Amino acid sequence: MKTFTGRVAAITGAGSGIGRALAEELARQGAHLALSDIDEFGLAETVDLCKGAGIKVTSDVLDVGDKDAVFFWADKTAHDHGKINLIINNAGVNLSATFEGASYDDFEWLMNINFWGVVHGTKAFLPHLRAAGEGHVVNISSVFGLVSIPTQSVYNAAKFGVRGFTDALRIELDIERCGVSATTIHPGGIKTNIAHNARIDKSASAFGDDPANFGTQFDKMARTTPEKAAHQILRAVSRNRRRALIGPDAVVFDLVSRLPAGLYQRLLAAGARRNIAKS
Repeated sequence: MKTFTGRVAAITGAGSGIGRALAEELARQGAHLALSDIDEFGLAETVDLCKGAGIKVTSDVLDVGDKDAVFFWADKTAHDHGKINLIINNAGVNLSATFEGASYDDFEWLMNINFWGVVHGTKAFLPHLRAAGEGHVVNISSVFGLVSIPTQSVYNAAKFGVRGFTDALRIELDIERCGVSATTIHPGGIKTNIAHNARIDKSASAFGDDPANFGTQFDKMARTTPEKAAHQILRAVSRNRRRALIGPDAVVFDLVSRLPAGLYQRLLAAGARRNIAKS
């Protein structure tokens, strides 16, 4: 997919952050949009920002963890727009908790959105991409899909899962040569509200995470704007990349992931112990 003009793009989590930036950039490039988010107010704001570009924009309030709702949205999008060329499974949430501190409810909540939401979106939209004869699946993983971090075991599980699932899908699509491809996206720190809206368990504070300032701490580390991230993601799609590292910190995480596991894990543990001693 060398151009997005006249193509139809579906985006989950379009109510803010990277999802909104992707919607705005695709609108500027002449793509028609099918937008979804569980946040009705944020979704309506994104729709207003994208209208007026001479494109068709539809929107639906959606919980990506609801398989039936995702399949209904995919079929509705195909009916409303006549075709679908691009699905961006972007919706995501965060949890900070030790493995022992995380409840099963926490696990299910995050996995339903960050992992199963990606699976549902891919499964529901892939037949429509095939029918269009030209399509792309974009699944948002994370730098935490490259390197494991203390207090992020649940998030790591989901994002490593997205990475492995999408890599395998890409190989299958390569074998078939069906006109559809797939890209895994690994964003670093992006200036979004994901940390401010995260669930913070008290167990994380014992490992150096401050529940009262978790969002503020994240903002200090986040180096990349959603707009820059959106540009890099769409460039990766147009170049048919298998993976895309978003932000300079993502490049660092990728390099760390190539080190021996024992080395980088001991370094992370030592750093965490120093943070605990300071708190």
